[in-house]
Amino acid sequence: MCTNEALSEVAKELNKNGVETEILWIGNKPIQGCICCLACRKKGGNGECPFADVGLGENALYVDVKTFAEKAKEADGFVFGSPVYYAGVNGSMHAFMDRLFFAYGEYFRGKVGACVVSARRAGTTASVDNLNKYLLIKEMPVASSNYWNAVHGSTPEDVRKDEEGLQTMRILGRNMAWMLKCIHSAGIPFPEEEEKIKTNFIR
Repeated sequence: MCTNEALSEVAKELNKNGVETEILWIGNKPIQGCICCLACRKKGGNGECPFADVGLGENALYVDVKTFAEKAKEADGFVFGSPVYYAGVNGSMHAFMDRLFFAYGEYFRGKVGACVVSARRAGTTASVDNLNKYLLIKEMPVASSNYWNAVHGSTPEDVRKDEEGLQTMRILGRNMAWMLKCIHSAGIPFPEEEEKIKTNFIR
């Protein structure tokens, strides 16, 4: 719920600046992690992750990896949020992001992204850094704020007292809205994709 406070603050600022938003949850059911089976990459395959996250779709606000990927096709930008567990990203969110970006990464290239986290006290910068790596590997322009994107508190009430954290979220929302508008108004297509070169360090 603390992470939702952060996301809601970003969403309010985006809405004020004419950007429509939708907040989605991955829920509290276990999410299968990526096992690098490569089923989503195999020749003749449909490019989809073969795992189903049973039970996540019971609430319209809750999404599994495939449902989110379908929404991602049409979205112009994303703000990913996670609570901090043991100075890192929540395990379910990590599993979700691994599968989402590995199987459906093409839906994110060139789209604006940002990441926010919530913590009682520590581990926020490491967690933001971890989430940002998903955006960077898919060539997403990353929206920024005037501080690292984190709020602090053990409860939503605590977060609402974190004035600096909430200001960080508001500025992130405004900056993201500006980026989206600039990209949209320019009408310049994202650079042509170059085929990936993979180099192993051990031969």
